[in-house]
Amino acid sequence: MKSAQHVYRKNFSLITIFLILISVAFLIALYVSYNLMGKYVENEFSSKKIDVLEQTVKPYYDLFQNKIPEITSYQGFLDSASAAKYADAVFHDYPFVKRIVFYDMRIGNQAKGGLVKNHLGIWVKATFQYHYKKGRVFGKRQLITPDETDFKQMALKLSDYITFSDTTRGSTQSEIFHTFYDIKPDKISYSNILRREDIRIFRELQKHGNALSFSKQNMMTFFLDPSLLKIKNTHKELYQDVTIQPVVYDPLDTGNGNLVTEEPLSGAFSNSKLYFSSAKDYLTAEINRRFMPIAALVLLIYFFLILIGWLIYRNLNVNVKLFKLQYDFINNFTHEFKTPVSVIKIAGSNLSGDSELSERQRKQYGKILNEEADKLNDLMNKLLSFTQLENKSIDIKKEEIDVGEFVNSYKETFKIKYPDFKISCAVHGVKSFYTDPVLLGSVFQNLIENAYKYSHPDKRQLYINVTQDKRNIIFSFADKGIGIQKKELDNIFKKFYRVENQYNQNGSVGLGLAFCKELVNFMNGDIIVTSKMNEGSEFIVTLPYEN
Repeated sequence: MKSAQHVYRKNFSLITIFLILISVAFLIALYVSYNLMGKYVENEFSSKKIDVLEQTVKPYYDLFQNKIPEITSYQGFLDSASAAKYADAVFHDYPFVKRIVFYDMRIGNQAKGGLVKNHLGIWVKATFQYHYKKGRVFGKRQLITPDETDFKQMALKLSDYITFSDTTRGSTQSEIFHTFYDIKPDKISYSNILRREDIRIFRELQKHGNALSFSKQNMMTFFLDPSLLKIKNTHKELYQDVTIQPVVYDPLDTGNGNLVTEEPLSGAFSNSKLYFSSAKDYLTAEINRRFMPIAALVLLIYFFLILIGWLIYRNLNVNVKLFKLQYDFINNFTHEFKTPVSVIKIAGSNLSGDSELSERQRKQYGKILNEEADKLNDLMNKLLSFTQLENKSIDIKKEEIDVGEFVNSYKETFKIKYPDFKISCAVHGVKSFYTDPVLLGSVFQNLIENAYKYSHPDKRQLYINVTQDKRNIIFSFADKGIGIQKKELDNIFKKFYRVENQYNQNGSVGLGLAFCKELVNFMNGDIIVTSKMNEGSEFIVTLPYEN
């Protein structure tokens, strides 16, 4: 009987299409994610420069907002010594301050060579210049003219503030900034902030021009060098090179393929800018570094989908094999039952028929009935024993056997059963051991039966060899049969599995070798097979030796 076709069908086209689709999706995902990462890095290259700028000019803002306003705390009473001490702290904490000029100013109702406006005079008593060299502050007195730019502009602001400010309220931050600060490129001038009481005094001086009276006022000009700013490249992964350049800086060599961007500085550094430059390879390396985790994740998802597909395929493949085993088992089992039942029915019909039977015919029919009944009984016993072995519901009944006699008994039995079967045996180094003779006999019977069944008519030979190896006894069954394909060796001990060949189309339900495997394992042993096509097979049974 031919096996059913197309009950389960493996559609390799669908499997191929599935693999192609997820592979294409994988490649598209990699391509899209890489390009998006490239765009993201380029956007960061343009936007993260603000972070570098903020960290770089942070000391400048600290000087502007915290250190410079400390001058006000002296309320105009700074002298050359205290100004030098203050300058030393500035030079130490803010290296970008190149030099400082200190103005010891006076405000009164007389000019004394200074600026007179709104009936109020503002002049400089002394000027000192400080610079930093080799860890020390050096200062010297210097002369200035009333037209000196820094002093003149600050004096004009102070004069207007004294004349027009509202003393009924405190000064706003905007008024303070525009009056007491003067910011120019690379330079900041600052005078101490006047109190409302001071302003009232100065206005009295404006009204009484003949009185000889004045008040002290301090002013400092800080000369800055933007090139001395310490660049803090907080995004070295994006910017290969960051420099401070003049605002007008525009390199002529722009064809080197570098990516550049810039960010202008503010305040006293408004004539300078941060210039950012990175080679394309530098950013490409950063893109690749960031892309690797994404690629790994996409690859993990890809292999996960492949795994799911493989598990589905394996599950379907197992179902196909199980269905085939089940179908073959039912088909062969039915055939095994049907043949002896048919023979029994024919023999029974002849015995119960009306025609007279001779004594020889009755004996022949009786013999047929006995043989077929034995076949049925043997098949049922095998199934029952297999079930008992799987359920561990039988016990091993060990007894001492003579190995030579045991092997010879099966040799003689099969010689009688199959006259054309050449069986030879040899026992080396072992005489007797304890085992269950019934279980071991079942192993012998199945392996010898298979050696006969799966051999060419002119090569029905079997060599049984028994040896002892340390604590084991080894039974070898070597035949000259048709052999077993290498791909089938892992499956032949599986229940209901049958090797497809011309000797196995009928008369087998795939239980013989599986039954042997279960028996040997039940006796704490092992069975293996080696085989070559058209040369023969060797089954080796290893059992624990007990004497």
